Amino acid sequence: MDKLLFGDNQFFGINHMSEEKARAQAMRFQDTSAIMEVLDAAYDEGIRTFMCTTHDRIAEICDVVRANPGRYDGFQFYPCMPYAHKYANAVTDHGMVGAIAHFMPEDGLFKTMLRSGAALVTKDAEGIVKVLIDAEMKMFAGLRTPVIFMQNVFVDLLLGMGFTKAFRMFHDHVREKYRAEPGFITMNLPLLADALAAEGIESPIICSNINKIGFRMCGGADKYREVLESGKVRAIAMSVYASGAIPPREAIEWVAGLQGVESIVFGASSRGNIRSTRDLVAEYMGAV
Repeated sequence: MDKLLFGDNQFFGINHMSEEKARAQAMRFQDTSAIMEVLDAAYDEGIRTFMCTTHDRIAEICDVVRANPGRYDGFQFYPCMPYAHKYANAVTDHGMVGAIAHFMPEDGLFKTMLRSGAALVTKDAEGIVKVLIDAEMKMFAGLRTPVIFMQNVFVDLLLGMGFTKAFRMFHDHVREKYRAEPGFITMNLPLLADALAAEGIESPIICSNINKIGFRMCGGADKYREVLESGKVRAIAMSVYASGAIPPREAIEWVAGLQGVESIVFGASSRGNIRSTRDLVAEYMGAV
């Protein structure tokens, strides 16, 4: 993995400290060209990995990159799925079974089964998981996706339910069909690390909040450090700035001093902020 990954929160009105800023960003990035302007700036500053949700508008970004292979040589996506709001809206509109069917191929076997309730009766969870992953991955056809993530909303829901077998299903399908590394995003790194180990998943890629003030680090900073120092996970740190609560140099220097952190994912909406983060990561962690 690259040391520095570019995230997409800023493009879809997500800011954990300021609703006003989130609204302003959502307005600014209503047009795909505005998103591409920022992605172009990140690419020109040497950042080659875009860690993104499977939001419908990401499909438009994929189309641009696919159509311009020379401009985006070496560019890669780290898809994060499923996009929770998309499924929540589908459940509201179609009901639980209808929502699952909505995202499946029109004439596929599982869609037929779901219409009769057979898949749920037979508890064919693995089949449903595979088809839903495939549906989410369609927008990335022909593009580089070396790591594919399960989003934290679903990871932490499954953790809470104790249905950790789903992690193994996701892990195996991503590796077997897409020849990619499976990754997991969570708000509780210690709990997830134990759950993945229990499922026999070794050296998993886990993305979680890791920052100096413990912002949204469920389980406690001491537990996080213990897991990181164990060498049993490959960690990606997000929210390293704690949504602006920690000065950039202080934040990067602290994270870079931790064992077990391989990469940092960050969001920015200006070339200046992209460049400054890139330079700090290069200074404390080596070339991005």
